[in-house]
Amino acid sequence: MAINTPIEWTSSTWNPVTGCTRISRGCDHCYAERLAKRLRAMGQAKYRNGFAVTLHEDELERPFAWKKPHLIFTCSMGDLFHEQVPFEFIERVFDVMARTERHVYQVLTKRAARLAELAPGLDWPDNIWMGVTVEAADYLQRVAHLRRVPARVRFLSLEPLLGPVDELNLEGIDWVIVGGESGPGARVLRKEWVYQVREKCAAAGAAFFFKQWGGTNKKKSGRLLDGRTYSAMPETLRKHSPQLLLAP
Repeated sequence: MAINTPIEWTSSTWNPVTGCTRISRGCDHCYAERLAKRLRAMGQAKYRNGFAVTLHEDELERPFAWKKPHLIFTCSMGDLFHEQVPFEFIERVFDVMARTERHVYQVLTKRAARLAELAPGLDWPDNIWMGVTVEAADYLQRVAHLRRVPARVRFLSLEPLLGPVDELNLEGIDWVIVGGESGPGARVLRKEWVYQVREKCAAAGAAFFFKQWGGTNKKKSGRLLDGRTYSAMPETLRKHSPQLLLAP
């Protein structure tokens, strides 16, 4: 669990599941896979399996130790809805999230079909936000699966955004994060793709968060869009947990 994570749209991370397998083009240069291999080489016990899917029983109770509220990206180093994660373990993660209602949890998956299949068997308190990654128009079907999930906040991560998403429909979506790929081999993010998503968010009333331009030096490229930052969060956070709002 990490407090003060550098990920721009959250404040902390919690990883009861680590590891994943590639499923689509957005996985080609996976930051989590690179980091897991590096941590394994450094002797980190939690990453003894590298980037193989691993369940961490000893992590399940950790959120209870945080007395102050946190905005928590859940499974930032894996995918909670990966096929190798048993439903019973997912239930246990959801139980912890429900019993630590002072925190807000941001869960993100590329396995949208499995998410929609399992969602009716899970409890969805308001502090669990559910999102799917949509890196290109090829994966817009993930949004339709997300709409079937009874989460209080549904969000999209368009990162790395690899092309235009002309047919993106934001009905039922509360928040959209857009970002370019970073690190070795990073693919280019075009400004017109970002403009397109920003306009769709404005029309649909969805909060728009521009995370980064990316590239091989993401700090240098920054996150300014037309000279300003876009850091909007879902309105429910402002109403119910204003102390968790991130700095603009």
